[in-house]
Amino acid sequence: MEHKIKVLVSKEQIEERTKELAAQISREYEGEALHLICILKGSVFFTCALANYITVPVTLDFMSVSSYGNETVSSGRVKILKDLDESIQGKNVLVVEDIIDSGRTLSYLFTMLNARNPKTLKLCTLLDKPDRREMDIEADYTGFQIPDLFVVGYGLDYMQNYRNLPYVGVMEQ
Repeated sequence: MEHKIKVLVSKEQIEERTKELAAQISREYEGEALHLICILKGSVFFTCALANYITVPVTLDFMSVSSYGNETVSSGRVKILKDLDESIQGKNVLVVEDIIDSGRTLSYLFTMLNARNPKTLKLCTLLDKPDRREMDIEADYTGFQIPDLFVVGYGLDYMQNYRNLPYVGVMEQ
């Protein structure tokens, strides 16, 4: 499977912005511990890079949530494929996502996580597509706002391909 992919956000831009976000998060949680929830599979690269630069104590858990399957647009149906291993009650929780698109999946997820009584619950995303938003959800920390394009790389995939690209790119037809 070969597609022509044009770089939208370079490896260097991602690294620099990740360091800036980690510094901001570290300042805001100074003196506290932070529990990161990595939304699999797409945000694993971003979560690991972000965690490397956060200076407060960090714990980590994973969730797998799907509304895409093998399509390029969300189906609107949210499925929890893997739930958290640990309780988040009383913890400062930061959900780390690769991209906010329609917001449907994250809106569902945040309702579910809020019911588990975290001390705080915030959202950090590498990419934000505000033009696609259908639900009222905004990230507390955003790497890059992008136009309504189908992107791959740095964890984002097309049919499980291209996640390992060190940049975010646009698949050209």
